[in-house]
Amino acid sequence: MASFESLDLFLFSLGRAFCSPLAIFIQIQGCVICLFLAFGWVCAAYVRNREIKRMKNRMQNGNSFPFLCQDIRELEHSNQVNLPRVTVVMPLKGFGEHNLQNWRSQITSLYGGPLEFLFVVESTEDPAYHAVSRLISEYEDCVDAKIIVAGLSTTCSQKIHNQLVGVENMHKDSKYVLFLDDDVRLHPGSIGALTSEMIKNPEIFIQTGYPLDLPSGSLGSYCIYEYHMPCSMGFATGGKTFFLWGGCMMMHADDFRLDRYGVFSGLRDGGYSDDMTLAAIAGAHKRLITSPPVAVFPHPLASDLTFGRYWNYLRKQTFVLESYTTKVNWIMNRALFTSHCYLSWGFVAPYVMALIHVAVALRFYFKGYSLEEMTFNSGGLSLVSILAICTFIELLSMWNLTRIEVHLCNMLSPEAPQLSLASYNWCLVFIAILVDNFLYPISAFRSHFSQSINWSGTRYYLKDGKISKIERTQRSKDMDPVFTDLGGKHLYGKKGLQTKVSFLSSLARTLAQWHQPKKFDN
Repeated sequence: MASFESLDLFLFSLGRAFCSPLAIFIQIQGCVICLFLAFGWVCAAYVRNREIKRMKNRMQNGNSFPFLCQDIRELEHSNQVNLPRVTVVMPLKGFGEHNLQNWRSQITSLYGGPLEFLFVVESTEDPAYHAVSRLISEYEDCVDAKIIVAGLSTTCSQKIHNQLVGVENMHKDSKYVLFLDDDVRLHPGSIGALTSEMIKNPEIFIQTGYPLDLPSGSLGSYCIYEYHMPCSMGFATGGKTFFLWGGCMMMHADDFRLDRYGVFSGLRDGGYSDDMTLAAIAGAHKRLITSPPVAVFPHPLASDLTFGRYWNYLRKQTFVLESYTTKVNWIMNRALFTSHCYLSWGFVAPYVMALIHVAVALRFYFKGYSLEEMTFNSGGLSLVSILAICTFIELLSMWNLTRIEVHLCNMLSPEAPQLSLASYNWCLVFIAILVDNFLYPISAFRSHFSQSINWSGTRYYLKDGKISKIERTQRSKDMDPVFTDLGGKHLYGKKGLQTKVSFLSSLARTLAQWHQPKKFDN
C-alpha cells in the first residue's frame, strides 16, 4: 500500500511540475515543431505534385513519353546526336539483395547521348566485383561499361577514393560526370533530365536528388525513413537548394580535370564525406546547387534491416558533422549540430510530458477523483489534446508527401513494378519518429567526443575536420560475414545468416562502445 501511495505522490508531483511555465513552453514548442515539419512537407508535396500535373499535361498534348523528356521533339535524331557525353561513376562496396536491380536500372538508362558506366571497387575480393562482371557481360554488346579496381585509400574515405579513381579513368570527351551510389534505383529518363538541366543552365555546379525510402517492415527501416523525411523538403525545391545528397551528384567533368575550386584536391586530401565536402566548396565559392523535381529515386531498404544496423547508419550520418574544410564550414556544422540536438530532444520531451499527464489523469480517475478535483492537471490534458492534433497533422502531411512521391516514381518508371503505400505502417512511423529523435543527440555527442568512426571494417580518425589516420580490420576466413547498414550487403564474400539483434541488445552494445570502441569493430 505504501508503494502505491509513493507512486501516487510521484505522479502528482510530476503532474504539477509539467504544468509549470517552462514545461508549458516545452510542450508548445513541440507542437510548433510538428506544424513546421507539416508545413515543409506540404510545400515539398506541392512541388512534386506540380511535376505530376505537368507530365499529365504533356501526355494530353501528344507527348507519349513525358517520363523521358519535356518536349517530344527532343527525341528526334537531330537532337539526340548532339547530346553531350556523360560518364557515370559508381563506387561499390559489397553485394546485397537490391543491388542487381539497382545496377540494371542504371545501365539501362534511355539517355540518347554517349554514355559510359564505371563501376569502381576496392579489390577483386569484393563480392560486388564478380556480380558486376556478370552483369556487364550480359550487356557488353549494347552498354559501354567496365569495372575498375581502385585499391585501398590512404588519404580519404574509400568511397571518395573510388570516385576519384573513376574520374581519372573517365572518357576524355565526357562533359559531365554523374556519381551514383549503388543503392540508387534510376528512372529511364533520370540521366537525360539531369543532363538537360545542366545544358540549360551552365552555371549549375552540382545537380542532386534524394531517395524515397521503402521501409521493409522493421523498426530500423522506419527509423531510416523518418530520418530522411525532414531532409526531403530541402531537395523538393524544384530548383536551387543548399542541400546535397552524395547518392546522386552530376557535375562538370572539367571541374575535376582542372581541379576548379579545389574539388579534386579537397576530396582527395582528407575528405570523409563527398556531399558535405562538395557542399562546403559550393558555399565557399557561391556556386549553384539544384535539385530538379523529377530527381526522386526509390530506395528499397533491406528486408533484414535490424535496429543495430540502423544505429550504425545513424552514427555515420552524425559523424559527417565532425568533418569540415574551412572555418566557416566548421561554424555551420556546429550550428547544425546544436540546433538538431536541441530540436530532436525538444520534439521528444512533450510526448514524455503528455504520457505523464495521461498517466496522472488515469491514476486519479480510477481512484475516484473527479475532474474538478484535478484542476492542476486540466491544463496539461489540454496541451495533450493540442499535441495530439498537431501530431496527426504532421503524420498526415508526411503521408501525403510520400503518396505523391510514390505516384511520381510510378509515372517516371512506367515499366517497373508499381510502388504502393499499402506496405507502410504508420504506427511504426510514429514510434520511429520518437526513437530517431531521441537517439540522434546521443549519436551526435558520441561522434563528437570519439572523432573516429568504423565504416565497413575500416576505422577513420579525424583531425581538424579531415581524415588523419585509417585503420583496417584484418579478417580471417572463418569470421562471420559483415553486412552494410541499409542494403544488407555481404562485404567479404562469405555468406551466412545474420544474427538477429534485439532493441535492448543493440542499446547494450552501444553503451559498451562508449568505453571500448575498437572491440566492436567488424
